[in-house]
Amino acid sequence: MSKRKGKVISDVTAVKSRRVTALGAEDVPNDTNHQGPGSFTHSATGDIGLIESITLKNFMCHHFLSPFQFGPNVNFIVGNNGSGKSAILTALIVGLGGKATVTNRGVSLKDFVKTGESAADITVKLRNRGPDAYKRDVYGECISIEHRISSDGCRTCKLKSKSGQLISNKKEELTAILDHFNIQLDNPVSILNQEMSKQFLHSKSESDKYKFFMKATLLEQMKRDYIHIKHTKTVTRQQVERQEECLKDLKHEFLQRKERYENLSSFSEMKVVLENLKKAMAWSLVRDKEHLVQQLKEDTEKEENNYKHQDNLQLCQTKVIQVEKKLQCIKNRIESLTEEQESLSEDNLKLKEQVKIISKAHKEQELVYFRAVNKLKQSEQEQNLLLEKMNKAKTSVNLNSDGETEYTKQQNTLSSMREQLAELENKCLQLNQEIKSKHQALFKGKEERDKLRLEERNIQVSYESKLKRKNQLLASRSNKLKRFGDYVPDLLHSIAEAYATGRFVKKPVGPIGVCISLKDPTFAVAVECCLRSFMKAFCCDNYKDEAVLQELMSRYYPKGNRPQIIVSPFSEKLYNIHGRKACHPEYPSVLDVITATSPVIVNCLIDMRGIESILIIKEKDKARRVMQQGRPPKNCREAFTVEGDQVYPNRYYTSDFSMSKYFGGDLETEISMLESDLENHQAQLSRFQLHVTLVTEDIMSMESKLNSTIMTLKQTLASVNQVKAAITELETAGEDQIDDISSMEEVAQENQQKIETEKQTVHEAKEELDKHQKMAEDMDSKYSSVRERIDQLSEEMEPLKDEQMRLEAECARHERNLKILENKLKSHEDNIQAMKSDLAQREEELQEYVAKASKISPERQQVTGSTKSIDAEITRLKKKIKVYESSHGEQEQVVREYAEALALYREKTNQVRDLRRFIDRLDNIMSDRQNRYKIMRRSLSVRCKLYFNNFLIKMNCCGSMIFDHNNETLSITVYQITSY
Repeated sequence: MSKRKGKVISDVTAVKSRRVTALGAEDVPNDTNHQGPGSFTHSATGDIGLIESITLKNFMCHHFLSPFQFGPNVNFIVGNNGSGKSAILTALIVGLGGKATVTNRGVSLKDFVKTGESAADITVKLRNRGPDAYKRDVYGECISIEHRISSDGCRTCKLKSKSGQLISNKKEELTAILDHFNIQLDNPVSILNQEMSKQFLHSKSESDKYKFFMKATLLEQMKRDYIHIKHTKTVTRQQVERQEECLKDLKHEFLQRKERYENLSSFSEMKVVLENLKKAMAWSLVRDKEHLVQQLKEDTEKEENNYKHQDNLQLCQTKVIQVEKKLQCIKNRIESLTEEQESLSEDNLKLKEQVKIISKAHKEQELVYFRAVNKLKQSEQEQNLLLEKMNKAKTSVNLNSDGETEYTKQQNTLSSMREQLAELENKCLQLNQEIKSKHQALFKGKEERDKLRLEERNIQVSYESKLKRKNQLLASRSNKLKRFGDYVPDLLHSIAEAYATGRFVKKPVGPIGVCISLKDPTFAVAVECCLRSFMKAFCCDNYKDEAVLQELMSRYYPKGNRPQIIVSPFSEKLYNIHGRKACHPEYPSVLDVITATSPVIVNCLIDMRGIESILIIKEKDKARRVMQQGRPPKNCREAFTVEGDQVYPNRYYTSDFSMSKYFGGDLETEISMLESDLENHQAQLSRFQLHVTLVTEDIMSMESKLNSTIMTLKQTLASVNQVKAAITELETAGEDQIDDISSMEEVAQENQQKIETEKQTVHEAKEELDKHQKMAEDMDSKYSSVRERIDQLSEEMEPLKDEQMRLEAECARHERNLKILENKLKSHEDNIQAMKSDLAQREEELQEYVAKASKISPERQQVTGSTKSIDAEITRLKKKIKVYESSHGEQEQVVREYAEALALYREKTNQVRDLRRFIDRLDNIMSDRQNRYKIMRRSLSVRCKLYFNNFLIKMNCCGSMIFDHNNETLSITVYQITSY
């Protein structure tokens, strides 16, 4: 229950004096039609909780309202409409920490900031005098409450002393001050606004008046406090019952520790047995060492009496000597054959060189012979061709019937065909020019048609886009998710089902545009232009979830047209962007103007888009000046205007969007605009389709004429080719007509003489060729005989070399065996020496083990069991002791835990018993208090009924009563009521 200061209501009539001073009119700078406060003489009747003054700046529609000095009793503030009467009441409520909804003047605190200003300031001063002052040594005789409300709805509170020193900025401190001064912002008796006064004065319901009475006399709060106490008592009783259940567990634990404490004797016996086993283990190790030393002595003597390695070494040395003798004989025989082979090889090389020289001379002579034969054949062919030509020339020169030769007739025909060719070529040139002009016209027609089709296609795409947007808006009337796509609601339903079945590790978040909202709706286009495709993106915690989400999206979207998926580990904490955020005193960043349902969304946009470094500047010219004239703000890399234009330090991009697509406000306006655009697009499409049809018909006509001209050109070109072929044939035939027959006969005689000379040269070359061939055959026979002898020597040396290789391999094998046997003999000797060293070391270890065992047990123990069995028994006992210690603890620990458990059990038992007694006593007290509360409520009801309809409620309180009446001359009445 809040702290309250008051007196018990008695029958004594309290006489209260009030001092009423009318406020005089006073002009305030920067505010028209305002009547300010006059001067007052403070009364000593009220010491705490009185409102001394209030100051407003940029609050509601007022730039500045100078400090209003209130008197100690009744204050009247009068003025025309708009002079600031209701603003003072609203500022008192907000300045004392009240919510915006309590004032009935606004929904949010940002509604109280004057248009065009960034913040509003409210300063309220409360009197703090007398013995009941609140922390007078800290605040002094006056408490100053300063509130600053920013344009985004945030507010800060500063509590200062009379000297202006900052004492606190916590809301809890302000609440404590209001409770101490008994200032109740939600009590209609303390503050009665216009709406509440109308509702109360016009209400004739007795129940409403009774509710007002309960609220004004704090009886309703007292009733709520009693209910809260009852609920707390019930919860406390349940907790006591739970503590009693826990007490049973505590008693069980206490009994367990008591049992461990009583079992300490058996634990001591196990330790004694373990010590005896350790002594037996020590002498068992001595026994094992003695057996090991004895075994080493026997093995050393056995190795010293073994002579097998010496005998094997002598036998191997004898075999090596025999093999070396055989190998030497074979080597001598091979050397003699090798010398003979080397002498024959020298002769072979000389003969080989001679064969090469003779063969070369033979080939050269053969070449001379063939050249002479070819030259003779060529001369004979030329002679035959010349004779044939002479005969043809003699027969072709004949006169026709008109006395003209055949050659003259061919020349006349050739002249007429050349004239025909010139005419055809001129015709082809004209046709080419005509085809070229028609091609140009056809190209221009097709180009015009393509442009029209492109424009038609662009309008069609725009029409379909706007139609789709219209359908989305129509669907979003009932479901806003359809703004982000027709299948988004179904996709989100599938994601929820998949998450419920455990397919996702963490549920994906998205679309991002659904999860964010704007603090200022005017920034909608700028934020959408900044985020673009990220508005429809989804966020996943890991790649496993991303694969599942891709599979779900494939049901609704084709591949390549799916929303973007951003994979980043989810975090419940926002990134620390200190030092990376764009800072500007006037313009916010994108991060500042959005609010998200989850830190995951903000972190994702910081990673992918860098929204902390992007500013939003409303005006275009200011955006250019900030970003492009001089250095941009710190950490700012780009900015957006409210129209969506994108501004970089060195470039500027105009936005394609004219209105918000996802954060849009009025759906019906946008739908009507889209319907108008669709009608315009439909009319444009009809005009373009008609124009395209006409242009297509012209193109088809031009193509038909062009094809006809091309066919005519092809026929003309065929005629040109035929005429050219006939001319070429006549020209070729005419060249062979006339030759000088006499000159050809002289050439034929010269050729005949040349042929005779070449025949003689061929005969001489043939004889020389036969001589070289005989010399080459003789030299080949000598070279072959020498080569056969060399091959024979190689065949004789082959078995000798094989035998040599076999003996060398055998000799190497015996040498390897000899080295192995030598190493074995050395290893045998080293092994004997090592065994002796090991024996000495083992004997020393035996002495050490005996000494250690004597320390553990001076008398030698007769051990019957093996070392392994003793060790197993020791391990078993250690484990058993360890288990006992882990479950029971060490002896001192067991005793200590037993004592602690006993003390804790007794303490908890006493606490539960005391709580039971306290609850029973609280039941008696609450029953008595409720009876007193009913008596007091009945008494107050009777008294208030007598005075309620006459004037104000006469109640004993230390605070303020404020009434707001909607009248041109009388607006606010502030009663500073003090108790007597």
